[in-house]
Amino acid sequence: RAHVALAGAVFEVAIVLGGILLGGYVDRTKAYKKVTLWCLGISILCCIPLGWTHHVWGQEPVVLVISLMLLGFFAGPIQPINAELAVDVTFPGDETAVESVQQIGGNLMSAVLVPFAEKLSKKDVDLFPRSTMLGSDIRGDAILLIALAVGTFLFFSGFHAPLRRTMADNDVHGGRNRTRSTSSSESIHFLSDRR
Repeated sequence: RAHVALAGAVFEVAIVLGGILLGGYVDRTKAYKKVTLWCLGISILCCIPLGWTHHVWGQEPVVLVISLMLLGFFAGPIQPINAELAVDVTFPGDETAVESVQQIGGNLMSAVLVPFAEKLSKKDVDLFPRSTMLGSDIRGDAILLIALAVGTFLFFSGFHAPLRRTMADNDVHGGRNRTRSTSSSESIHFLSDRR
């Protein structure tokens, strides 16, 4: 029980650290899309060892704790970063309304998915059954989480929107900075005018 509590504490601390470090980076650069896609991609990779049931690494506590820590660090900041993105692209809309809609939508989806995840947690799927080195089982709830993250990654890859609040802030500050929308060439670049 103490090990589970310690792993949970490590996860929570990693979420806070990820929020501070990655959130701070996004505040400075406005690279919402790039950071979100990186966070989703790394989170997908971190979910794999957490779902392994019959693999040598899936039974290794150090690998599980490191995976859990990295998952917290990279998955934890996704929601607050994208709450800020939603506020930026819907400017001059009401910040509270935008964040409330996002929070309610996220809670609703969680409530809908929890019963499915609970059922799937009791099912294992064979991975690479013919390989002695890669052969393993992975729990169904981990597959659901990975599938949701992959779907979100693919959907968000096509997201492009102007950062209206950032543009308005730049206009207020005399046009010293210019910003573009969240484009695939990467999101936002601040270029200082040399006048």
